[in-house]
Amino acid sequence: MAASTVRAAFIIAALGVDRLGFASMMEVHHLTLCYRDRAAVHSLSGRFETGSHTAIVGPNGAGKSTLLSALAGIKTPDEGHIHAHGKVAFLAQLSTLDKQFPLTVRELALAGAWSRCGPWHGLSKQDREQADSALEQVGLSDFANAPISNLSGGQLQRARFARLIVEDADVLLLDEPFANVDSNTIDKLLEVQHQWHRMGKTQITVLHDISQVRAHYPQTLLLAQSAIAWGNTPEVLTEPLLAEANRRAQHWRNDAAWCEVCE
Repeated sequence: MAASTVRAAFIIAALGVDRLGFASMMEVHHLTLCYRDRAAVHSLSGRFETGSHTAIVGPNGAGKSTLLSALAGIKTPDEGHIHAHGKVAFLAQLSTLDKQFPLTVRELALAGAWSRCGPWHGLSKQDREQADSALEQVGLSDFANAPISNLSGGQLQRARFARLIVEDADVLLLDEPFANVDSNTIDKLLEVQHQWHRMGKTQITVLHDISQVRAHYPQTLLLAQSAIAWGNTPEVLTEPLLAEANRRAQHWRNDAAWCEVCE
């Protein structure tokens, strides 16, 4: 096995990249997900349509990241089913990446080619050109040979988006991609998401900034263990529905029931 391929294998193991599914859509049917013997997500049913650009929002503890982990195939449903169509890529929270791993920015972007080349094939010239193009798109061309340990939080998130560009998945799952990054990086990464939307990719993004969701995401799932509302953003992010989500959050903090499915 070529040295570059061996190194790619170690890179993938360190990054925890990615899961594959099988038209670009995800459906959930009566999905229940438990966390520490309590229901984090309860009996959720619905679909993320092909090419949809959906934000998942809700109070702290609403089950947003747990749901995304299940959609990525990382967490097994406690009840119900998930059906994924198309190739699925997952971007975990930025805090999950070890910046001290000996990896250059270009190598991080090239990790996106892993799902195509696999463990027994080397990276092609086209893969390398695609990685360089992705780094240019996110504004990191000058950092291609730098170790990721030299990057700021915003620069590192740009590099991780470059990996997703190279991976070229049909369905993109992003967990709080704008947390703890600078405003210029947020603008750049929103441009990338808008480009993916124009390309017809299905995107599901966990977010906290309601004003950002209203400005940039056409669809929203408002989650508070179960779905408060799921549809067009202006119809979901109303004051009564947001108040209901917060009311339910207060209930489960003070009087949460045990999840029988988990017992």
